[in-house]
Amino acid sequence: MKRVITYGTFDMLHYGHINLLRRAKELGDYLIVVLSSDEFNWNEKGKKTYFSYEQRKQLLEAIRYVDLVIPEESWNQKVTDVDLYKVDTFVMGDDWRGQFDFVADETSAEVVYLERTPEISTTQIKRDLNQENLATDQKH
Repeated sequence: MKRVITYGTFDMLHYGHINLLRRAKELGDYLIVVLSSDEFNWNEKGKKTYFSYEQRKQLLEAIRYVDLVIPEESWNQKVTDVDLYKVDTFVMGDDWRGQFDFVADETSAEVVYLERTPEISTTQIKRDLNQENLATDQKH
């Protein structure tokens, strides 16, 4: 069985996330998604999520491409996760290109950077919603 692992926050789940998960699953038989915990997002990334960890986990577990969801609590757990779960392929979006090449050096896993869906991102959704709210506020 070929195991694939990917990492992310997956807040405000959208079709770009689904595309990434589908393409990651196509690289193997079993897809592990390591989901950033609320504490990790806030303390390490400086991000507050719209949905809680448990809500985001529930959404991911409902996606047919995802076989297992585990928490991300540290930047440093990647090599440990790859070894612990006997991962063959480590997948990230291409906006992270080169930043996780060390995983291939320290494990037997292949590192693959998948192209992002260009027209969609959580950041863009939040920006669009903020602009809509500002426009609505200005009308009143």
